[in-house]
Amino acid sequence: MFEFKITRKDPKSSARTGVFYTPHGSFRTPVFMPIGTYGAVKTMSPSELKKCGAEIILGNTFHLEERPGSTLIEGFGGLHEFMNWDGPILTDSGGFQVFSLAKSRKITDEGVEFRSPLDGSKRFLTPKKVLQIQQKLGSDIAMQLDECAPADASKKVAEAALTRTRRWMEESLEFWFNPQGQPSGLNSKQALFPIVQGVNFPDLRRESARFCASLPTPGIAIGGLAVGEAKPEFLRTLDIVCPILPSNKPRYLMGVGEPRDILEAIERGIDMFDCVIPTRLARHGSFFSESGKRKNIRNSKFKTDKKPLISDCRCEACQNFSRGYLRHLLVSNEILGMRMLTIHNLTWFFGFIQAIRSSIREGRFSSFKANFLRKAVSDFTK
Repeated sequence: MFEFKITRKDPKSSARTGVFYTPHGSFRTPVFMPIGTYGAVKTMSPSELKKCGAEIILGNTFHLEERPGSTLIEGFGGLHEFMNWDGPILTDSGGFQVFSLAKSRKITDEGVEFRSPLDGSKRFLTPKKVLQIQQKLGSDIAMQLDECAPADASKKVAEAALTRTRRWMEESLEFWFNPQGQPSGLNSKQALFPIVQGVNFPDLRRESARFCASLPTPGIAIGGLAVGEAKPEFLRTLDIVCPILPSNKPRYLMGVGEPRDILEAIERGIDMFDCVIPTRLARHGSFFSESGKRKNIRNSKFKTDKKPLISDCRCEACQNFSRGYLRHLLVSNEILGMRMLTIHNLTWFFGFIQAIRSSIREGRFSSFKANFLRKAVSDFTK
């Protein structure tokens, strides 16, 4: 059911295009996944997401289990039926959200105990429990429970987190192949991705990458990046990890969505991305220009601007409304304004990814990257 086919390789870098097949259809890579935290990408309907160009979306296991609960969602037929999305869905493990609750969680070798941010009641997540939740959600790609140590963690702390993450993956893999009450295993219905960790320590990252590369999973994720480390460390870690990972599996870089970072990661062989950037920025009034520069529509210079956000953009916002009108909506806190900027930003992001795919297919990715970065820098200096 799960298969990754590489369709083209860039001759001057490790960039590649491909297709990943799931029970709910395929998606092309490189791919950007918008965040549907509670089973919805904020302000967007599934049909609008498809019109913008979305091929796969991400759901948040932690938040969906807190509200409305995976058992309730299972009763609706799973997350696809619940939210009326018929394409692929990836669900994270909820580990990042749990570990961000530093003051109310306790980590043990068995799992993580924490208090619900909704009602303060105690919760306990184990590797098996996390997969059981994702099984009920019915996502196509499920993530292991991992421990994401902070960017400034000491090596001792990073090593302990890595050891625990490896142990949890071994438990997850055992359940994935032979879960209780599911003799056939989950591996025919849900792809399980392990997560490479190790903070910014080269030896730990190599160790984790080799372990994940040895596993019989359909894909591999890289976590713990873009969490506060310096840009050179971010790139160095990718340079260390990517050559170790098998080329015949998709590589998912978790939580990365800055256009520059996406280009650098694709150049090194990354296939999948997710981030809140396009939707969160839209709700705060920022939109993407042709070059990828962020501009704030609330700026007074847009008050009488009759032009669209981007003159040749195909999105609903640019086809129907002026900058001046959209500014009025955002300044007035009208939901329509947030929706239109969200539609625009997502359309820009998916167009950006499509342009990258085209450049790889045509053997001109390196020049595309250089031109994009040059224009963006030029735009920033205006």
